[in-house]
Amino acid sequence: MKGLIILLLALLGISISYAQELNCQVSVLVDAKVEVSSTEKEIIKQMEQSIFDLMNNTQWTKDQFKTEERINCNVQLQINKIPTAGTYSGAIQIQATRPVFSSNYNTLLFNFRDEDLSFSYSRNTLINYTPNQYRDNLSSIMAFYAYFILGMDYDSFSSKGGTKHFNECQQIVSNAQNSGAPGWKSSEQGKRNRFWLVDNVLQAAFEPLRECNFSYHRNGMDQMYEDKVKGKKALYEALSKLTPVVQVRPNSPNVVNFLLCKRDELKKILSDSELKEKTDFVTLLKRIDPSNSSKYQEILE
Repeated sequence: MKGLIILLLALLGISISYAQELNCQVSVLVDAKVEVSSTEKEIIKQMEQSIFDLMNNTQWTKDQFKTEERINCNVQLQINKIPTAGTYSGAIQIQATRPVFSSNYNTLLFNFRDEDLSFSYSRNTLINYTPNQYRDNLSSIMAFYAYFILGMDYDSFSSKGGTKHFNECQQIVSNAQNSGAPGWKSSEQGKRNRFWLVDNVLQAAFEPLRECNFSYHRNGMDQMYEDKVKGKKALYEALSKLTPVVQVRPNSPNVVNFLLCKRDELKKILSDSELKEKTDFVTLLKRIDPSNSSKYQEILE
């Protein structure tokens, strides 16, 4: 039906403008302690533009996006070391937002800091991603987060709708196993790298988190402006789904990241709630995220 409508509009001479999936702002910052030559500054500026082009001009899916439907996201690379000319290490911060129906409000969907940034880049190099192939570490990292953002966004609109995109992330991780670069292996210290980020999404134990993502946004936030009482109830029910996840995997970075995105938002949403409703939310949030109990206590103040 959608194809028929497009064909009919084309026959009538009405054009439809489609865009790529991401509307991504990119910045590359260098730590003030790092000495950078004027030539190196030019190369870093080229790098920034090349990353921008990769994220915004690559067609990551076969789906058609209108310009206004693109996913707003932000990528910031922080370069802390330049061991040799053309090699860089540091961290990368990724954020993505999602529009809320019937409003001009955008809810924070993903906000993650990856400390395992290490790559090479040469002057005038175009950064390209080739599916099912490891070309270089920078393109693999950027493609990983492009698909992860897509997965989180699709999951928020339909139950486990982002699975195919998370599978792409997992394939990128698999292709990078022999690269020797940090952030791709399960054996690395800690469980906050890219391997665990997508592995946790796809494990059966984390299905309630994905259900929470969908229910929180589609049944809660998207209903908030039509029926706030109903919306708040749906938010509480969505957050309750996290209980079995934290029982099995306490302090999971995926759960912590989700709650970090929603902490300030919930405080604002509950600002006009009755004391009982606030207390119910705070009790639940403290139970699923005890390390941040003091933050949730602020809802009652």
